[in-house]
Amino acid sequence: MEGHHAEGNAASRAETRDPVCGMTVDLAKGKPSLVHDGRSFHFCSEHCRDKFAAEPEAYLTAEDPVCGMSVDRASAEHMAKHEGARFYFCSSRCKERFEAEPEKYLGDAPAPEPMPEGTLYTCPMHPEIVQEGPGSCPICGMALEPMGVPDVDAPNPELKDFTRRLIVATPLALALLVTEMSQHLFGVDLLPMLSVRAEQWLQLALAAPVVLYSGAPFFARGIASVRSGHLNMFTLIALGTGAAFVYSLVATLLPGLFPPGLRAETGYVPVYYEAAAVIIALVLVGQVLELRAREQTGSAIRALLDLAPKTALKVEKDGATKTVELSAVQVGEILRVRPGDKVPIDGVIVEGRSAVDESMLTGEPVPVEKQAGDEVTGGTLNGSGSFDMEVQRTGEATTLSQVVNMVANAQRSRADIQRLADQAAAYFVPAVIAIAVVAFIAWLALGPSPALSYAIIASVSVLIIACPCALGLATPISIMVATGRGAQAGVLVREAKALERLAAVDTLVIDKTGTLTEGKPALTGLKPAQGFTDQKLLEAAAALEAGSEHPLASAILAAAEERGVKPAKISGFEAVTGQGVRGKLGRKTVLLGNAALMSEAGIDIGALEQEAEARRADGETVIYFAEGRKAAGFLAMSDPIKPTSGEAVAALHKLGLKIVMATGDAEPTARAVGKALGIDEIRAGMTPADKQELVETLRSKGAVVAMAGDGINDAPALAQADVGIAMGTGTDIAMESAGLTLLRGDLRGVVAGVKLARATLRNIKQNLVFAFGYNALGLPIAAGVLYPPSACCCRR
Repeated sequence: MEGHHAEGNAASRAETRDPVCGMTVDLAKGKPSLVHDGRSFHFCSEHCRDKFAAEPEAYLTAEDPVCGMSVDRASAEHMAKHEGARFYFCSSRCKERFEAEPEKYLGDAPAPEPMPEGTLYTCPMHPEIVQEGPGSCPICGMALEPMGVPDVDAPNPELKDFTRRLIVATPLALALLVTEMSQHLFGVDLLPMLSVRAEQWLQLALAAPVVLYSGAPFFARGIASVRSGHLNMFTLIALGTGAAFVYSLVATLLPGLFPPGLRAETGYVPVYYEAAAVIIALVLVGQVLELRAREQTGSAIRALLDLAPKTALKVEKDGATKTVELSAVQVGEILRVRPGDKVPIDGVIVEGRSAVDESMLTGEPVPVEKQAGDEVTGGTLNGSGSFDMEVQRTGEATTLSQVVNMVANAQRSRADIQRLADQAAAYFVPAVIAIAVVAFIAWLALGPSPALSYAIIASVSVLIIACPCALGLATPISIMVATGRGAQAGVLVREAKALERLAAVDTLVIDKTGTLTEGKPALTGLKPAQGFTDQKLLEAAAALEAGSEHPLASAILAAAEERGVKPAKISGFEAVTGQGVRGKLGRKTVLLGNAALMSEAGIDIGALEQEAEARRADGETVIYFAEGRKAAGFLAMSDPIKPTSGEAVAALHKLGLKIVMATGDAEPTARAVGKALGIDEIRAGMTPADKQELVETLRSKGAVVAMAGDGINDAPALAQADVGIAMGTGTDIAMESAGLTLLRGDLRGVVAGVKLARATLRNIKQNLVFAFGYNALGLPIAAGVLYPPSACCCRR
């Protein structure tokens, strides 16, 4: 009863939940499914379906960690992800309680499996740093990440650690901020029952866990930066918060060490516990958000891995076939690929022929005709034909594995949003230290008695004021506002750092199909031979293509419907693999296909060839039609340019961007589109690796590169570019590999994105100038330049 009820709810919503990964599955999109115990389950990918099929009992139900009830995973309305694991709940109340205090309900969670011995780790910001085993980058302080393809299902141990530290820091820092600032801003004492001395002890108790536990990684990174000589944001944080905490600790424990001139009206020395705690909490927030964003990049890797089937149909020596795991397939073995199957692995056809959809590699929607001797690539989709293939590459050597590695490596190499802060800190920190040293020496030599106390206090004051409290907010506030504005304009910002880099972009590498063009062929011309009409030609062609799912067939049928042409009735239909189709129109045989089909049928197309060649030179695809033994004409099709592409290219040129079109399509088609739009540079016939190499080459020459695309073949270049921009009308893999997504699939969104990014970066720079600037202005005051000269030069 429970299962039927769950299915009813799912059906009413036209969506359900993948019982394996927890993703919402739209039932209208024809996702993988299977039936278990009379119940249908739907999945986001074949990978999840295979995992469920292997062990269904493990994915049917889950225990609510709050109340202990059994929850149906496929119909659960409430789910949360915590530290890489998914949890299901019987109600929103249980979910809210869990999210508020997850550690309370988890107990001792099992530790993630360690990486294999010998795993090399590298820095996301400084790829030249490579070492065996985990650690922190000696240059920027970021945690090193394992090289190679990441385990997309494994939780990030650093995210888990920083989240715990943030959970500790947040309430304590807020308590300190409220109690301290209420007096400064509003003159309200929230703790009137406590003496000043007792309040300082309370602040120490609240701040100590934040500084000593939550801030420990920042102090470790700060110390490492000093040892390596690469001063960065963590150096500044460690110096400022450390000085504030130690100064306040001494003032609390040994207030008698301070001269009377530094005491407040209450007789006690002011403390700065709240500054140290709040800065650490804010920086932790930024680090957790960064780590969560990095964890999401695994979605692109998962989607790519799901492209290849998990099994293959092996042909034995006696001609029999058996299903084997793809991991067991060896080079030289013969595999059979049936109609509609995915090509399991890279190889060459030894028998048979078919049309293969290679859009994952080229981005082009028209299937490629394949026959004996032609190479096929794992992950591509076979058409209606069947063939046997000899395996040429397995494992890491396959094209798909190389694409996965390219995406993984490119995603890991992305720059961090705190780069601006680190650049400023690299100059600011030495200046602060120099001022602190000069202040110490000057007060020790010229200050009043006790000179040592004044010298220490002056130098420590410089270090305290040097840590800009606004640093933790300078970037996040601008990004938060820009993200909202971008969403309103149809520009979805998936990664905050993408905005920073987009502002500096001077070169845009752009895919053709689906980005500049509509991404699907349309009928662009009819050329009937003498004695035939456009209508008759289209009627017969639509009749032959009725019921076909081929992209060219769809274009013919759409054109017929648009023009009100009703397809004629065809009998004796026959598909000729790799060439076209034939049938009978009345008593006459009719054919629709390529030149090879016409030649095989002995039909002369010489009278049409000159104009057909001109069409092909303009990037159009030509399909010939014949009736009986006579050529009756041809149909021309192409992928039309989007109406908004010309306007967008012109606007991008005005913004100073150079535009390079990189497409897997043939040279004539690419040239025709590029010429029509005024593209600066055109690269045709490019593979995913070629596109990524192009981006790398442009970057090595000093260009700041954005890549815009919509296909699987664009994923490596999208991840490699300084900024990846995906079309919202494209594939999930492209969107997961990019930092920005144009929800409307309109290239004018790139124009809006560039303008938004430049305004955002300008605001971030203003914030950083303010964050560092007002502290810099306070440095000489903290050093004591306003102290009466007469007091400094006269010792008592």
